[in-house]
This record gives sequence, C-alpha cells and structure tokens, in this order.
Amino acid sequence: MEGSESQIYHERQRLQFCLLHSLNNLFQDKNAFTRESLNSIAENLVTDDPNKETWTTTHPLSFFLKPHHNTVTGNYDVNVMMAALEGKGKSVVWHDKRRGASSIDLDSDALMGIVMNVPVKRYGGLWRSRHWVVVRKISGVWYNLDSDLLVPKPFKDEDEVRVFLDQNLSLGSEVLLVNNA
Repeated sequence: MEGSESQIYHERQRLQFCLLHSLNNLFQDKNAFTRESLNSIAENLVTDDPNKETWTTTHPLSFFLKPHHNTVTGNYDVNVMMAALEGKGKSVVWHDKRRGASSIDLDSDALMGIVMNVPVKRYGGLWRSRHWVVVRKISGVWYNLDSDLLVPKPFKDEDEVRVFLDQNLSLGSEVLLVNNA
C-alpha cells in the first residue's frame, strides 16, 4: 500500500468548494465537475423552484448568496450534489443514522462511494459550518478523500471505515450513499 496514495486523485480544499473537490475526488477525475458546471446546476435548481421570487426579491444579498450556493466562495448545498450525481447516472440514498454504519454494505458492487456532510467549527468555535467529505474504495482499499487532508488517508479495513462513519454520525454528520444506478 506504500506509495499507492500517489495514484489516487485528490483535490485539496480551496475556499468553500468542498463539494466540487469531493465530487471530483469521488469520480477520481479533476474534470468530472467544474465550478461553472456546479453553478449551472445551482442556477437550474433556482429556475425550477416555484418559490424563487420570494428569495430573489426579499434577500438583500441575493446577488451573492443564492438558494443553493454562494457565487463567490462556493458552499453548495445537498440539492446541487444530488442533481450533479444524478446527471452522471448515479443515485443517492440518505443513510438512516439510527441504523449505524454496520448496516452499510461496503462490499456492494452498486456502492460507488460515501459522501458525508460533517459539522465543522473553526476559529475557536466562532464560525460554524458544514463540510463535504468523500470516502471511496479504490483498487480494493477504502480511502478518506477529505479535501482538508494533505493526502488521501487509507483505512486498514472495513471495520475502520465503519468506526470512522459511526464517529461522524455521532457528531451530527449526514451520510449519503452514492450508488451506480
């Protein structure tokens, strides 16, 4: 396993584009999604929203802060992620956190990877937000492809993956299973 991380595609965090980085890390392709493609998906979601007038006319910062993303820093929401993945022929299933990680079939051929939305506190807890993280099996090894990491972190086995997922679930993370549709 030594040196195998160099063969893994891993985008690092920039601004609040963690969803962009997570999706590209999930697909192992730097061109799977671009800022422009995610912005377009977000804008299409607004266009299709029957309540769009309420948002665009009443919110004073609606030029920058859109219903599904921030046009300057990124910070895309789950709707953008789901639409992006469905556009690539994937299906997304919310994992029932009450069942824990032991109920996830990590050996399933249908499972492409796992996307988590984790709560984060920065600057001594003054700033609270959420962060997208991907866990994926590549060449038989599960990896944490978090864009905040310097390099992908391999898990030693599926038990370690489940412990990691359960720890994150207990901290308020959402777990979404990405399946090959």
